[in-house]
Amino acid sequence: MRPPDSSPEARHPRLNLAATVENRVTRSPPIRLDPASTKGTGLFVRMMDHDPPPQKPIVQNRLLRALPFEVLSLLQPQLEEVALANGDRIVVANEPITYAYFLKDGLVSLTLNSLEHGPFEVALVGRDGMLSTALVLGVEHTPFDAVVRVPGVALRIGAGALRQAVAQSSVLREVLMRYVQVLMVWTSHMALANRRQKTEARLALWLLLASDRLDGDDIPITHEILSLLLGAHRPGVTVALHELEEGQMIATRRGQITILDRGKLIRLAGDSYGLAEAEYERLIGPFG
Repeated sequence: MRPPDSSPEARHPRLNLAATVENRVTRSPPIRLDPASTKGTGLFVRMMDHDPPPQKPIVQNRLLRALPFEVLSLLQPQLEEVALANGDRIVVANEPITYAYFLKDGLVSLTLNSLEHGPFEVALVGRDGMLSTALVLGVEHTPFDAVVRVPGVALRIGAGALRQAVAQSSVLREVLMRYVQVLMVWTSHMALANRRQKTEARLALWLLLASDRLDGDDIPITHEILSLLLGAHRPGVTVALHELEEGQMIATRRGQITILDRGKLIRLAGDSYGLAEAEYERLIGPFG
């Protein structure tokens, strides 16, 4: 009986050892000469088979980052960078939506206006997402306002151009529809927290959502805006902030909250935080 073959080719059937050795000996590095120095000499050689593939542009928006290069290239000529100032209403409830926004930084609050209780927040959008998802669903207007809460920068695209891109690319449509699914999970958990949790836990959840979408641990927000977003009276929000501060979870100063202990905030928020973030990573990509 022949002894088992212990050659590299046998251990790795796809390895052609002779070709590998030949390549190591005979193949030279790619030749890249300066076109200016070789102009008119016929000496400029470019090894096309060694050119690196096109690199995806570095983008801060996580939805755009999840797109393949060719799909992002389809959108890129239509994207326009715009500044978002605090208080800007970039989507107005029940009016035609003219632009979609992909945030690079900053925070935008989706709010629903109640005749009895005034506006309250149903979702928080940052560089993880886009506004308005109504356009993805083929809807021309929405009952929600989109109001800037933390200034930043966004890439915007005309509503018609986005619809056309979605019609042309099934990949783009799938990614955006997956974001719609995740946003539904987020809004459901915020509704659950508003229904069952105390102000301290709801505040912890909001701070976690905000910090996930901003760089660093500092969140520029006032007590007045927090009370609006949480649907709570301002004195109650002030008390909740003091409790979190006494628990060494946060530090506060005028117009700013700094997160000190994220783990404690997560424990306080309970099961209202974490599921939607995991769903985002499962369906779209890294959340961080």
